[in-house]
Amino acid sequence: MRAHPGLAAEATGELLELRPSGSWVSLNVTELENLTRSASGKVGNAKAVKLDLGAVSEIDTVGVWLLEKLSRSAAAGGRRVEMTGVAENYVGLVEEVRQVNRRDIAPPPRQNPIVAKLTDLGRSTLGAARDVTVFLDMLAALSLALVRTLARPRSLRVTSLVYQMYRIGWQAIPIVVLITFLIGAIIAQQGIFHFRRFGAESYVVDMVGILVLRELGVLIVAIMVAGRSGSAYTAELGSMKMREEIDALVTMGLDPVEVLILPRIVALILTLPILAFIGSMAALYGGGLVAQLYGGMGPAIFIARLHDAVSVTHFEVGMWKAPFMALVIGIVACSEGLRVKGSAESLGQQTTTSVVKSIFLVIVLDGLFAVFFASIGL
Repeated sequence: MRAHPGLAAEATGELLELRPSGSWVSLNVTELENLTRSASGKVGNAKAVKLDLGAVSEIDTVGVWLLEKLSRSAAAGGRRVEMTGVAENYVGLVEEVRQVNRRDIAPPPRQNPIVAKLTDLGRSTLGAARDVTVFLDMLAALSLALVRTLARPRSLRVTSLVYQMYRIGWQAIPIVVLITFLIGAIIAQQGIFHFRRFGAESYVVDMVGILVLRELGVLIVAIMVAGRSGSAYTAELGSMKMREEIDALVTMGLDPVEVLILPRIVALILTLPILAFIGSMAALYGGGLVAQLYGGMGPAIFIARLHDAVSVTHFEVGMWKAPFMALVIGIVACSEGLRVKGSAESLGQQTTTSVVKSIFLVIVLDGLFAVFFASIGL
């Protein structure tokens, strides 16, 4: 039967003598913590502390560590600490515990700031090169899968394709319409507010029409699709990778790119232009509504001015961008999903990376298209 633990404290002048007794083992850890906590409050007035373990019947690592914490707390206040009366069979345990975390942590080596910047630049360059390699690998695998599907049209998974188009397209229409409507309304309101100073309120129609049809309509929709559907692609494929479902497809002799990725990217390429068209129309409607309510411009005047200011070329430029943006979003989302490791943290990190990269590349691609169309006079 284990003896009840205790901790007696006796102060003699500037010396505080602590005499633990009984069973100092992990089964009594709650009571031991209370004893050491109350004893630490009595250390304050002492200049020296003596721990006498002669009355301890048994002790394990937990008990030694609690007493060691008490002695280190006293020593940290500049007091002299002495431990005596340790039974011979516990000497090794006590000495081992007393050496824990005694070594000072070595300071990190100082590095030349120029070398550190160059090192970071090199790592960033290697990371960018790896990202480009992964993107090109996925593009090549997707192209091969598309060629095989065109050679054997019956291998195309039509059910999966239609389902992905329903998820990406039909279910996204409400949020796309709402956001683009608000964007068009905000552009029109700000345009009327500033053009009114010059008596050129009618030119707000030119600004809304060209910006929406040529640039902002498809760009806003592509960013929304990257955040909504691109992240979903990455999370789905990453979860499959974690559960080894993709490895199971390979074992069954199926190509994961052809089964999982091709229907998703094809659905994205087919759907994004439709969403961009719907979003552009919603933005124009929002601009026309604000022009009527805020600028006193009737629908007939707005439509007539829009007809004069906007040509089919502006609409074609915006629509030409949509499939390429969809391709970039799909490749980035799927490739990041396949890079997920076996942890939830990796899944979250790759999903975030997918959205950031997709939005960045969509904006870069829009800028490149702007330069290209300007160079050919469109």
